[in-house]
Amino acid sequence: MDGMLEGPNTRQRDGASERRREIQEIAAQLFARKGYRGTSIRDIGEKAGVLGGSLYHHIKSKDALFVELHNEALNSAAERIAQAMAAQADPWEKLRAACRTLLEIQSDPNSLTLPMMNDFREVPDKVRAELIECRDKFEALFAGLVRDLPLPDDIDRSIYRNLLLSLLNSVADWYRPGRLSPQEIGDQVYRIFRHHCPPA
Repeated sequence: MDGMLEGPNTRQRDGASERRREIQEIAAQLFARKGYRGTSIRDIGEKAGVLGGSLYHHIKSKDALFVELHNEALNSAAERIAQAMAAQADPWEKLRAACRTLLEIQSDPNSLTLPMMNDFREVPDKVRAELIECRDKFEALFAGLVRDLPLPDDIDRSIYRNLLLSLLNSVADWYRPGRLSPQEIGDQVYRIFRHHCPPA
């Protein structure tokens, strides 16, 4: 049975999948460094050593590739944050875990999440619509988190969530390694957003 699974066709499929993954990784690095507009299919092909129409055996189009990589990075970040939150029972500790984890991701120089998210306004409208669908799912994670917080009645939860995400997503613009770690900055954000909500 095992011998049947390792036949020539299977090896060819595995080889094609591995090559496609290599191309995806190269494209992701180019998108992260040069942006959506600054990266061409030709750039990807030359860097991957795949020229002409051969590249289209592995990818559908630049737009489809960007959407796939963006969504993969964002979904991976969401999964990591959800796991960190699931390890906590208290809603406030879930907030702390979410802040710390997202900042760990955003400050990682090898992370593709932030570069992919930052190119949001550069992509065509059709591509943006597909990205928004994925982002809505990501933000739903934080919507659920904020919904469960024991906030005062006069706090608008939608504004609270948007301010929280805006702050967390902007940290990488000014963060430099040194005085505080990303986790410690996450703790500071958590404390600021809890400041007017003392423990019961």
